[in-house]
Amino acid sequence: MMRLDLFLKTSRLIPRRSLAQELCDAGRISVNGTVAKSSKEIKAGDAIDIRRRERITKIVVNTVPASKQVSKQSAGELYSVVSDEAVDDGLF
Repeated sequence: MMRLDLFLKTSRLIPRRSLAQELCDAGRISVNGTVAKSSKEIKAGDAIDIRRRERITKIVVNTVPASKQVSKQSAGELYSVVSDEAVDDGLF
């Protein structure tokens, strides 16, 4: 298992761990439908929703890496994108 903020950085979904922590603190990241803290433990099969400005990206975790360092090619294999849609509801 791996912390949510570390997984987001390792998978290159979010460029910096500090930014991942800020998004978690702001309630913009949820795991399995529940707003998650950056320390939430992630496992294979978890569904993660990332809300950034006018976009919501929904992914499913395929595998959790054993180390914090993953090659750029391998990073894309850690998750599957379920949807990546623009949202314009005035909340962001």
